[in-house]
Amino acid sequence: MSKIYFSGINGVGISPLAEIAQDMGEEVCGSDMRRGELAPELEKRGIEVFYGEQDGEFLKKKIAEGVDWFVYTSALRPDHPELLAAREAGIRVTKRDEWLNEFLNKYDLKMLAVAGTHGKTTTTSMLIWAFHELGMPLNYAVGASLPWGARSNFDPNSQYFAYECDEFDRNFLAFHPYVASIVSVDYDHADIYPTVEDYQAAFAQFESQSEIVVKNTTIDERITLPGELRRKDASVVLETMRHLCDASDEELIDILNRFPGAERRFEEVSQHVYTDYGHHPEEIKATVQMAAELRERGNFKGFAMVYEPLQNRRQYECRKDYGDVFIGVDKLFWVPSFLLREDPDQPVLTPEDLIPYMNNPEIAEPAELNEELSQKLHQLREDGWMILMEAGGATGDEWIREVFKD
Repeated sequence: MSKIYFSGINGVGISPLAEIAQDMGEEVCGSDMRRGELAPELEKRGIEVFYGEQDGEFLKKKIAEGVDWFVYTSALRPDHPELLAAREAGIRVTKRDEWLNEFLNKYDLKMLAVAGTHGKTTTTSMLIWAFHELGMPLNYAVGASLPWGARSNFDPNSQYFAYECDEFDRNFLAFHPYVASIVSVDYDHADIYPTVEDYQAAFAQFESQSEIVVKNTTIDERITLPGELRRKDASVVLETMRHLCDASDEELIDILNRFPGAERRFEEVSQHVYTDYGHHPEEIKATVQMAAELRERGNFKGFAMVYEPLQNRRQYECRKDYGDVFIGVDKLFWVPSFLLREDPDQPVLTPEDLIPYMNNPEIAEPAELNEELSQKLHQLREDGWMILMEAGGATGDEWIREVFKD
């Protein structure tokens, strides 16, 4: 048995892996800069976590107590104090991908990988839901809480492991999936992929490393979930399941049409108030289309959206793509970007800088996540409007939940 320290343990990518490690019988602890939304589950499991400045002191203490394996995310810079402390101590140091590959090899698991610029979490959640409803055992890790189960599962009776494979830092190229379900390929992560061609080449390599590839699936007209993008995701899952089970299309489609959703993926957090995770213009556009469709079904008097972009460096790359993204929104409140892994030489683009790139800038106004905005949103909901928080970062999602908590 190993004693494993997960750095960045409260992140959506690494937290489920820490839980799986504990379920395997390993001793687990870790650290993170802040206590976020995933903290309660870690605490419920009795996993010791240090929150605050990751200066290496807590890690050194745990190494003295027997920690022998340091697992970290791609978000850690090369000179991160914990990474340096782990190497100086001479314990084993690996990225999360390496740890995961060892887990797959140890239990001889076939990876069911979901990849793409956007839609990964929703599609992975749908895949898990299909296994759940069919009564098929499944190992999995997903970056969202699920209404019907945990965000991770370890089941030695399953031959499969479902996982959303992130292309950031070329992480997904560490794997050789049994099935690769690719839901979208729209250029992103310019800090990792200098050109569109480079980005597409990485996906082509990922496909070449996979035994079965499912992509570019035509939307099945029998799928009735709201939103074209969600129907496309469900169609990808339908085709994937055809390779994995003997269930009829009719049974699978019924299951997918009953998909209850996942946290922060167009999740209704209060009556007529939704929160969604989106950071790429194409993904946001698809979410707006789904919301507009629901607005018509629900006979809402209007559709108001609060938009929190993710990452300033991404705004420099995508600002010219905002043109028709918000067509269908009646009122847009644009708040400052959630900053993460930024280029210090780039001035921060403000809502005032970005709104003019819209084709319909007259619907938008700069805003802050404050009491003034809260009052405006409450009034709009009272007037019969639908409210959507499109938050690329954690701040907006946490804020909207607090504002409309019942």
